[in-house]
Amino acid sequence: MVSSVYIHIPFCEKICHYCDFTKFFYDEKMADDYLIALEKEMKAYIHKPKKKMNTIFVGGGTPTALNEKQLTKLVQMIAHYFDVASVSEYSFEANPGDLTNEKINILRAYGVNRISMGVQVLDDEMLEQLGRLHRVKDVYENVNGLVQAGIDNISIDLMYSLPNQSIEGFNKTLKEALQFNLPHYSAYSLQIEPKTIFYQRYMKGKLSKPPEEIEADMYALLRSEMRANGIHQYEISNFAKPGFESQHNLVYWNNQYYFGFGAGAHGYLPGERIINIRPFPKYVEAANDSGKPILHIEQIGRKEQIEEEMFLGLRKSEGVSVSAFEKKYQIPLRDLYGEELDTLKQKGWIDVNSSFVKLTEEGKPFGNEVFQSFLLDDNAF
Repeated sequence: MVSSVYIHIPFCEKICHYCDFTKFFYDEKMADDYLIALEKEMKAYIHKPKKKMNTIFVGGGTPTALNEKQLTKLVQMIAHYFDVASVSEYSFEANPGDLTNEKINILRAYGVNRISMGVQVLDDEMLEQLGRLHRVKDVYENVNGLVQAGIDNISIDLMYSLPNQSIEGFNKTLKEALQFNLPHYSAYSLQIEPKTIFYQRYMKGKLSKPPEEIEADMYALLRSEMRANGIHQYEISNFAKPGFESQHNLVYWNNQYYFGFGAGAHGYLPGERIINIRPFPKYVEAANDSGKPILHIEQIGRKEQIEEEMFLGLRKSEGVSVSAFEKKYQIPLRDLYGEELDTLKQKGWIDVNSSFVKLTEEGKPFGNEVFQSFLLDDNAF
């Protein structure tokens, strides 16, 4: 029933100006303590070694900020609790510049078969403005090193609508990124989140983003260039060659269950979403004490599950399967949402047929409004 696992490694060599994920400056002793606590948490949930999983995703932070000894301990720990030999997709997030040949070999030796790299932009000056440590040359070195080691299932993350970024500048990054001919690309517009350096600058009037119409043009350019290079869009922000869609991320968008381990991690188990403690000392203390460093458990009833099925499923280009919905919830989709489907179709924002409900090209910019249409009344059942 639960066939995927997310593991959070919160350490970074430097905190990027836009990042609001759970993260801490890398410190060797802190990382040692964290791995001990993380193992206690895994042990509390996974009672028998070598549990079969379909996907494993190790994210952050920057998992590859760990030193070689710690990285080895981490992958050995994962291999103890999970049957990595049977995993179809085993991903690690990495920052360009962190991936030494030694670290690449450690990951490969323990079954990691996919790397997701946070590239963001192929422009050294802009990387500096974002607070990134790596430079463009590091991207080339790491991609080459991974391919030479036999890990060629590589994804890179890009960002657009950055401060001082022009359409021409984004187009240059996009074309250069596509020259790598990778199987997967993700691209996100910059969101200015509270508790970030960018937010502080924004509130003081010292930082601005490109206007919304320029951001929309960048997104249109992104989709056009991906299509022209044979890389299809399978989700609002994700693009892949056929067969290289992120199996782990599809778990989220298909509203399936997964374990979540680590500080600030979320897990989704039948009937509940588990949200872990974020602060480092409290996470470590709670994990060592009980193995369950839980901040909050959110009950997910039938109503919430159906709403999330729609929100998440509509992020995918193929949309929500009508037959899969009915099989899962034992109720026809139109019985719940007939009026909403007709209204959204009239606006031209969704396509509706006997097989799928999905966003149209015109509807994608209005995604949030579409999703809100699928909120249910408390007395819907």
